[in-house]
Amino acid sequence: MNDTEYMGLALQLARNGCGHVNPNPMVGAVLVKDNRIIGQGYHERYGAPHAERNALACCTESPAGATLYVTLEPCCHYGKTPPCTEAVLKSGICRVVIGSHDPNPLVAGKGIELLRGQGIEIAEGVLKAECDRLNEVFFHFIGTGKPYVVMKYAMTMDGKTAAYTGASKWITGETARRRVHEDRGRYSAVMTGVGTVIADDPLLTCRMEGGRNPLRIICDTKLRTPHSSQIIATAHRIPTIIATACKDLQVHQPYIKAGCRILPVSQKDGYLDLKELMVKLGEEKVDSILLEGGGILNWSALQAGIVNKVQTYIAPKLLGGAAARSPVAGIGVPHPDDAFFLTNSIITCLGEDILVESEVQSNVHRNY
Repeated sequence: MNDTEYMGLALQLARNGCGHVNPNPMVGAVLVKDNRIIGQGYHERYGAPHAERNALACCTESPAGATLYVTLEPCCHYGKTPPCTEAVLKSGICRVVIGSHDPNPLVAGKGIELLRGQGIEIAEGVLKAECDRLNEVFFHFIGTGKPYVVMKYAMTMDGKTAAYTGASKWITGETARRRVHEDRGRYSAVMTGVGTVIADDPLLTCRMEGGRNPLRIICDTKLRTPHSSQIIATAHRIPTIIATACKDLQVHQPYIKAGCRILPVSQKDGYLDLKELMVKLGEEKVDSILLEGGGILNWSALQAGIVNKVQTYIAPKLLGGAAARSPVAGIGVPHPDDAFFLTNSIITCLGEDILVESEVQSNVHRNY
């Protein structure tokens, strides 16, 4: 095996931490000596030992003279765990192969510099694109302090998210819906609007065996979420935040009693100020959000500039209907040149459905 193949194995290991390490990055590590793997590990959960230390802990022989393959630059500072550079130096490892640089200001090249300064051979950028993609959430959060937002919706091939009657179950098939539940377990929070709660009464949970339920966030400007909804009924056991501009403490009380947390947010143009909401959530270490809103919330999120990625599930169906809902509502853009442009699209087939994942071009500024 070569450097690329060993790094590929480290990437596979890193993915095992998905949904459990937030707001930390997913990291995998493989130790190789004389062309034999002698240890491997990954960052398993937030606050637990990092991948490098886990790989060293399970070594089948002395790591002296070995090569360490790690998907992210080793940390060199004390946090919830001691610096990994310290463990690497003590182990006698003679070469370190790194996928991504760590953008954390506490690291940011210092780990590489420290190891190189102690005579360890460093190889950088092996499978860099793949390693960077693995931690797009972490890179965004550490750089901005705000959640990475993925806007997700399912639609038919004629762009409808529901029939003209409002019926929407189900647009996509089981394979696509399973993927949604996997992503609910991956991201820290799932967010929707009060309109969706009223129309669909969703649970917004991760219904995968061994899955982790995300924090649920309801955008409810006037605080009108039905007390009888599934969200409220399960708030005592599933963390739930209602973001609202309603200041009436008496109106808050039934929701608080049900187990919800009320998060005050200012209004802007009659709706919640989503930029302010992202700042507040970031301060609470919410690093990522799966936005499962309706057309109005989706438009507001795009207009506020908080959306980083769009997941479009497309079903091979046609519903028709001039009044049938579409994924993005609001006033819309005045001209095609003013569109929100999507880039770097990845297409995945999920049964008969198609998933298109695209990044939102961030260097476009609008004033409408």
